[in-house]
Amino acid sequence: MWRAYSDMREANFKNSNKYFHAHGNYDAAQRRPGGAWAAKVISNAREGSQRVTDLFKFGDSSHGVDSRAGQAANEWGRSGKDPNHFRPAGLPYKY
Repeated sequence: MWRAYSDMREANFKNSNKYFHAHGNYDAAQRRPGGAWAAKVISNAREGSQRVTDLFKFGDSSHGVDSRAGQAANEWGRSGKDPNHFRPAGLPYKY
């Protein structure tokens, strides 16, 4: 998951967030039997903390829509489905 996060920061590519969410969760789920569980715990903790900080930054806004889309991408990757489903056009193949 850390590699996917680092790649996302390095790529700095518009509309690629869901792809990197799915990719990180996919990689984690493939590592060990507990990988999918660990990925779920980490993803839920990150989304939860982001929800709290967004509340202070933006108040009551539509940022929850992005969170639900990210969680759907997380689940997609953890379930073993191809993360390329979320790959944005033009994202370098390095990622």
